[in-house]
Amino acid sequence: MNDAALRRIWLCADDYGLAEGVNRAIRDLISRGRLNATSVMVVGPAIGRAEVTALQDTAANSPRCAIGLHATLTAPFRPLTMHFRPLDGGLFLPFSTMLRSGLLRRLDPEMIEDELLAQLAAFKELFGREPDFVDGHQHVQLFPQVRDAFLRAVMEAAPGAWVRQGGRRGPLAKLLGEPKALVLDVLSAQFRKRAAAAKIPFNPVFAGAYDFSKQPDFGVLMGEFLRELPEGGLVMCHPGFVDETLESLDPLTTQREAEHAYLASDQFPALLAANKVTLS
Repeated sequence: MNDAALRRIWLCADDYGLAEGVNRAIRDLISRGRLNATSVMVVGPAIGRAEVTALQDTAANSPRCAIGLHATLTAPFRPLTMHFRPLDGGLFLPFSTMLRSGLLRRLDPEMIEDELLAQLAAFKELFGREPDFVDGHQHVQLFPQVRDAFLRAVMEAAPGAWVRQGGRRGPLAKLLGEPKALVLDVLSAQFRKRAAAAKIPFNPVFAGAYDFSKQPDFGVLMGEFLRELPEGGLVMCHPGFVDETLESLDPLTTQREAEHAYLASDQFPALLAANKVTLS
């Protein structure tokens, strides 16, 4: 097939730095050409120099792979800035509390911006350069009060980066049938408006949200994610191998192995070809 007929999309593995097993799975898929982006948690417990070097070496030997910052503002992780508030037992607030606090205008945007600037600085220190893009763990970049601070930090510390928005395209009935994705659609509308006003580029369409607890067939889901995804669209994924660190920090465990297994299989490139999509 002529490359000009293919749509190039981003397939981004989140959470590099969360656990060694997650890092290893992401590097494996990059080396196979099955990912072309990953976002890094600089506050994660598995983001030392060795893990950074291993990622850089793997990405250097594959078709261009973007490496971004996975901005983190929710538990069970700790801020890099000493003055950050509010906290819960020294940790960021849990996801639901953080979202509710933003909706009720109870957050301090200046503290959030300072923390994000610290995370961007940590990324630059580790990788020797600014991130290619910036997104958010648990989509925190889309939250009210967070989004403006997030965009200001990106403009200041990573002016060449693009950012991730989490909205889709599709019939209203389909949107209403997926509650988790519908929330991202609503939150992303204002994020896109503000990013456009700031002239910060972002992905046109997002896919990859689903109910991890139900452990659905990831191959079937990937087919749905790719269907009609436009040029430059982004699919989020969470491959990983389960280890003790992952089990101690995140409820998403065995489904990460299911995602890795499918993306590493022969079925995945066949699915890309059937949808006239490329990662290269």
